[in-house]
Amino acid sequence: MSELFPTSYSTLSADALGAFITRGYGLAGVECRFLVRGVGDTYLVKSAGVSYVFRVYRPSHRSFSQISAEVELLLAAKEAGVSVSYPVADAAGQYIHAFEAAEGVRHAVLFSYAPGSIVPVLNAGQLRNLGQEVARFHSVSGGLRLGEGRWNYDLQTTLVRPLELMEPYFAELPEEYAWWRRMAERILVRLEAVDTSGFAQGYCHFDLLPQNFHFEGDKPTLFDFDFAGHGWLIYDLAIFRVHLDLDVHSGRQTKEAADQSFECFLAAYAEILPISEAERDCIPWCMLSFWCFYMGFHRTHDQFYPLVQPGQLKARTVLIRKLTEARLGLERIGG
Repeated sequence: MSELFPTSYSTLSADALGAFITRGYGLAGVECRFLVRGVGDTYLVKSAGVSYVFRVYRPSHRSFSQISAEVELLLAAKEAGVSVSYPVADAAGQYIHAFEAAEGVRHAVLFSYAPGSIVPVLNAGQLRNLGQEVARFHSVSGGLRLGEGRWNYDLQTTLVRPLELMEPYFAELPEEYAWWRRMAERILVRLEAVDTSGFAQGYCHFDLLPQNFHFEGDKPTLFDFDFAGHGWLIYDLAIFRVHLDLDVHSGRQTKEAADQSFECFLAAYAEILPISEAERDCIPWCMLSFWCFYMGFHRTHDQFYPLVQPGQLKARTVLIRKLTEARLGLERIGG
């Protein structure tokens, strides 16, 4: 067979990438190891005792312009002194590389390694420092406009459109889908009644969960900006609140401890970037956007297809319904 069979996904050789990095970056003794699949593939790179992360994006999910905008965002954050994992230039000053893979051109970027490790439950010092670091990032991102390279987060893209796209996946679960629609409509009515014209906007991380920031002692470093997009900055605060509610659900923290943790994080954030009362009040109403957006994303990525099967959708709906109604202080919304 002379022609390459059409391929939707391939895994690039870690050894070959290691050789490429050795040549292109002038690094000695490079070790490259495949680490994890995600929106793209992540490789751990080590050279002379220094660690890096090599991200190989999937062409079906990230275009060159989207990757270029991510690089621009992170370089601006680094220049401003924000503690982020940042793109590293090769010997020729290039940040983005292209590889001819079985499925087409795949682009890749070498990033600095975020020092430290994941901390599941943060102490007061870590919460304070994380709140201030997120605010510093938002202070930078709020002053940028990356053109059409990144997407917008708003009520349409995080609630309305994902639910429209997910409707066929709920064909066997009409009651569960009806709850999503009722809850989304209630949130839309609530938020559309608020004057949001003064809400701070900028590029949000939009995945501000513990797996996306490391701590070295009490010092955080943010990484994995795959989903960074433009919208209300309170989306990131709402997503961190989601993480704490999940901690309560799993028994990792008590409700009182989680509430105190969020107030500590939020107070530290507000020292750098003030938050209006209206923004604070809307944080709980923005939390379902996280769940809804990523549920819609899961249908586009083969790694996450199990999460959009009926059994998983039913179980996740039960969990999200419990968390959402508890957080908003609502009685059960129908059914």
